[in-house]
Amino acid sequence: MNTKQSIKTRSLVEVALFAAIILLLAYTPFIGYIPVGPVRATTIHIPVIIGAIILGGKKGAILGFIFGLTSFINSSFISPSIMSFMFSPFYPGGNIFSLVICFLPRILIGVNSYWVYQLIKKLFPKSESVAVCIGALVGSLTNTILVMGLTYIFFADKYAQVNDIAREAVIGVILGIVGTNGIPEAIVAAIISTAVCKALFAVKRRAS
Repeated sequence: MNTKQSIKTRSLVEVALFAAIILLLAYTPFIGYIPVGPVRATTIHIPVIIGAIILGGKKGAILGFIFGLTSFINSSFISPSIMSFMFSPFYPGGNIFSLVICFLPRILIGVNSYWVYQLIKKLFPKSESVAVCIGALVGSLTNTILVMGLTYIFFADKYAQVNDIAREAVIGVILGIVGTNGIPEAIVAAIISTAVCKALFAVKRRAS
């Protein structure tokens, strides 16, 4: 096997490993998707963030797509909930915009995490851990803010109906979820991603 083939094979294996972690989290009850009231907190964005920072933005986008695919499958076929209209056009109340919410924020987790990491590392070359931390924070918040923001744009009336609240109250509830779920998720993602990436970078440097 020549060097080019070897690099390509290693790249595929690395993506497959992160994809396997995403699938393991997604289909292990109460680990990947954690019920919190009417919504589900998640830990699946963490391997997407780590994979993006370690492997690059394009592969991070692929991992984000896989994350979105698990949301679509769960919401459509395996464990739908009253909020599944947000992620599946097959659930009552869902439509084509459900796919936008399901996939776009998750793909952008990988893209944003990587490019913010690269930007901070370029500005502060000796602060790799800080760059990872900020990249992870941005990636995690990308998911929460876009999912909830797009839900408000496309499904505010349906969201109000299934949660038995006034249409005018939806924006407050969504902002509350961003604060109570999104910020803690981002902090946890930053802590775990920084520790794991530091270890993986050390392994890659020793191997090179």
